[in-house]
Amino acid sequence: MPGWSTVPLHCLSHVETYMMGGQYEQDVNYIVEQIESYVSQVVLKGDGCDAWILDIDDTCISNLIYYKDKNYGCDPFDPGGFVAWVMKGECPAIPAVLGLFTKLVEGGFKVFLLTGRDQQILAPATIANLHNQGFIGYHRVIFRNQSFKGKSAVVFKSEVRKQLVEEGYRIWGNVGDQWTDLQGECLGNRTFKIPNPMYCVP
Repeated sequence: MPGWSTVPLHCLSHVETYMMGGQYEQDVNYIVEQIESYVSQVVLKGDGCDAWILDIDDTCISNLIYYKDKNYGCDPFDPGGFVAWVMKGECPAIPAVLGLFTKLVEGGFKVFLLTGRDQQILAPATIANLHNQGFIGYHRVIFRNQSFKGKSAVVFKSEVRKQLVEEGYRIWGNVGDQWTDLQGECLGNRTFKIPNPMYCVP
C-alpha cells in the first residue's frame, strides 16, 4: 500500500473478505509453518545470545477488531482512537504466532518484542495485554521512546537491532507485518512478512 494514506474505498470489500473469510488466517498459518521449518534447522550456540525479533501489532496480537470499525483501513488513521483501543488491552493473540513464540522461548531463543508503540503512554497496557494473551517468557519488550520521536520505523527498528547486535546477540529471525519491520540494518539471518492489507507504516 505504499503511496496510499488509506485503503482505497473500492478495495473495502476485498480487504474485508480477505481478513474475515479465512484466507488471512490460512496465509498467516502458512508463513508460521515456513518459520518453524527454518527454526528446526537452526543450531543454537547455547551461550544465551541466540535472538529472535517479533513485532507486536498485527504480528503477535491483532488489531482487527479496531480496524473493522475503521472500515479495514479505509478511514483515515485516528491516533487518539488507536491509543484508546490499545489502553483497553483487548488485542487478541494471533494463534499461530503465539504458538511460534512459545516454541522459540522453549527452544532457547531470547525473544525480543519490538514495537513502535509509545513507551511512556502505552507500555503498561501493552505488557498487560501480552501477558493476558499468553506472551510470557520473552527476554525484553522494546518500545519507541522519546529519543526516536518523529523518526521513521526503519530508522527506529534498525537502531534497536544494531544495539542488540552490539550487545552480542545473534539475530536468527525477524518477523513483522510491515515492510518497514524488515528493512534497514541488522535485519537478522532471515526475515518473514506477516500479511496485513489494512495499513502501511512508513
